[in-house]
Amino acid sequence: MALTLVLLVVLIALAFEYINGFHDTANSIATVVATKVLSPGQAVLLAASTNLVGALAGTAVAQTIAAGLVDTQLVAVTPVVLICALLGAVIWNLITWWWGLPSSSSHALVGSLCGAALAAAGNNWNAIIWAQGGAHWWGEKGVVPKVIVPMVTSPVAGFILGFLLMGLLFSLIEFLGSRQGMLRRFGRTPFVNAFFGKAQLVSAAAMGLSHGMNDAQKTMGIIALALAGATAAGTLEQLPAWLHFLRVNEDANHKFEIALWIKLTCAMVMAAGTAAGGWRIIKTLGHKMVKLHPINGFAAESASASVILAASHFGIPVSTTHNISAAILGVGVAKRANAIRWTIVERMVWAWILTLPVTGMIAWLLVRLARTLGLPV
Repeated sequence: MALTLVLLVVLIALAFEYINGFHDTANSIATVVATKVLSPGQAVLLAASTNLVGALAGTAVAQTIAAGLVDTQLVAVTPVVLICALLGAVIWNLITWWWGLPSSSSHALVGSLCGAALAAAGNNWNAIIWAQGGAHWWGEKGVVPKVIVPMVTSPVAGFILGFLLMGLLFSLIEFLGSRQGMLRRFGRTPFVNAFFGKAQLVSAAAMGLSHGMNDAQKTMGIIALALAGATAAGTLEQLPAWLHFLRVNEDANHKFEIALWIKLTCAMVMAAGTAAGGWRIIKTLGHKMVKLHPINGFAAESASASVILAASHFGIPVSTTHNISAAILGVGVAKRANAIRWTIVERMVWAWILTLPVTGMIAWLLVRLARTLGLPV
């Protein structure tokens, strides 16, 4: 029974990764599709390959999810608790996907994990690590430094970088245009479109790489958390060694080395999800919010990828959705403020605000229901 539940956690975690694929990876390729630099099929191939490379590039974010948000000394993170957490995130992702809203799978997972842990701990709020250790906030563990603060600062950084980079490109092209007699309608001249169409291949690849380094690792962290508990309970003793993750040491940081099979599986499942249904989100980001040309796509992708790669280095599980959306907004405002369809932005912001509390409540209710049904919570 115990092993069955662990395997069920892994399967549901991969289902979450699949949904993350058509929900969040779509965000990472929305601009390159909207600018017609790549077809959806070509963009999916690019995203799949770069996601795979990114997923194999590190485990800092996975370690945050596995050991930096919930105090396992105060609450037993059982397979049932993890299943409830994953189901809470999946339910919210499906709702926002159906509405075409680019909400955050990252925050859905974090909110659900915290809500499930809170219910399992009998509403002991200390079961959630709010802030712990570290000389600076980016070196700390906990929901506040790793989730709440970056939830605000990373989109702001994406917006500012997108705005500044777009302004810099505008100024540069106008200067060159004045010197060489080129048309000054940026993003519309054949030369500018051709140049930034090629440049956008690089920025789109950077987006895919950053997405793999951050989003793919979140599911790795959940699987590692499940396997950690199963290993401690002796559930995995009869399984082949290659199915295990490796715990590097037993220090206070609980560092993990994620097994290669987990990394590869998560990356491939995410790519399959991208191929399955990302077009709803692509339409919102790439068509409804602001009209994009290759130069705009390059600026937005470069700004967003820079923020996500920096966050991944510090093990911060930021939202690809929030960052690319904010970067697109910055690029749009640099063009002109009335280029933005602000009603779409308002719907997105509400989805962002509601994600943590709603997913937390869904997972909390699911754990309470599981306990009522007599399941081993």
